[in-house]
Amino acid sequence: MTFALRKVFFTSTVLFLVILLKMPLQNTSIKVTEFVIGGFEATKRPMVVGVVILITYVLTILASAVNILFIIFDRNLHKPMYLLICNLAVVDIVYTSSASPTMIGVLFAGVKTISYVPCLIQMFVFHWGGVMEMFALAVMAFDRLIAVGYPFQYHSYLTNVRTLVLTCVLWFAACCFVAVMPATVLPLPHCHTKLKYMFCEYAALVRTSCVDPTYYFNLVTIIAFFLLFFTFSLICLSYFWMIVSVKLSSNNDKKKMGSTCLSHFIVVTSYYCPLFITIVLTRLGVVLTLDARQGLTLGAMLGPSLLNPLVYCLRTKEIRCKLFKVFKKILHLSRFL
Repeated sequence: MTFALRKVFFTSTVLFLVILLKMPLQNTSIKVTEFVIGGFEATKRPMVVGVVILITYVLTILASAVNILFIIFDRNLHKPMYLLICNLAVVDIVYTSSASPTMIGVLFAGVKTISYVPCLIQMFVFHWGGVMEMFALAVMAFDRLIAVGYPFQYHSYLTNVRTLVLTCVLWFAACCFVAVMPATVLPLPHCHTKLKYMFCEYAALVRTSCVDPTYYFNLVTIIAFFLLFFTFSLICLSYFWMIVSVKLSSNNDKKKMGSTCLSHFIVVTSYYCPLFITIVLTRLGVVLTLDARQGLTLGAMLGPSLLNPLVYCLRTKEIRCKLFKVFKKILHLSRFL
C-alpha cells in the first residue's frame, strides 16, 4: 500500500510539473500600453540616417503631390494611364507616410515609444501600402498591354470610370489581404514591449508575443508569396505579350513601346528586387543580418516611392511639358520681384 501511494504521489508530481511547464503563456504575459522601438540602437550615425530618411520622405511627398495636382487640374490628363499614375502617387504617399514620421521622430527627437493602437494602425497601413504598390504596378502593366496590343480598342476597353472602379476594387482587395495581420496579432499575449525593428511591422509585433512565431510567419509568407508571384507574373506576361505584339509593328511603334514601358520597368525593378531578396531568398536558406533586412525593408519602401513620381514626371511627355511650363512661369515672375 505504501509503495502504491508513493507511485501515485510521484506520478501526480510529474504530471503537475508537466502541466505547470505547459501552462498557457497568458499567465506570464504583460499588458502592453506602448512599444519601445529599438531598431536604431545599433546605428552608428543615427543623425545621418535620419537626414537621409527625412530628405527622401519630403521629396517623395512633394513629387507625388505635384503628380497628383497636375493630373487632377489638367483635363487633358484625365485618361486611364494618368489616373493610374495618380493612383500610384497616392499609394506612395500612404506607403511612406505609414512609417517615415515614426523613424524620423526616433532619430531626431529621440521619441522611441509608440502606443499600442497607433502601432497596430501603423502596421496595417504599412503593409496595406506595400500590397497596393504591387497591385498598382500590375494594373499599370495591364494598361500598357492593352495600349500596345489593342491600340484601336484601348479607349473602349479602359474608360475613366472603369479605371476608377478597378482602382477602388484593388484598394479593397488589398485591405482584405492585409486584414489577416491585425486579426492574428490582436489575440496574442505579449511578453516583451521592445520592437527589434525600425517601426511597427508584422514581424516585429509577433516577435514581442509569448508564442512560437513560426506559424504566424508561415501564414503571412504564403500570402506574400501568392501576391508577389501573382503580380510579378502578370507584369512579366504583359511585357512578353507586348514584345510579341510589337515584333510585327513598325520601328516607330517599337520605339514608342520602349519609351512607354521603360518608366514602368524601372519602377518595377526598384520595388521587386528588395522584396525578392527579403521574402524569397530568405526562405531558400539565405541568412540576412538584422541590419541587412532593415536596409532592404527601408529601400523597398522609400526607394520606389521617391523614384516613381520622378520617373513619371521626367519620362511622361505631357507631365514633363506641364512641369517645365510651371517652372518657366516661376522664373518669369521671379524676375519682376
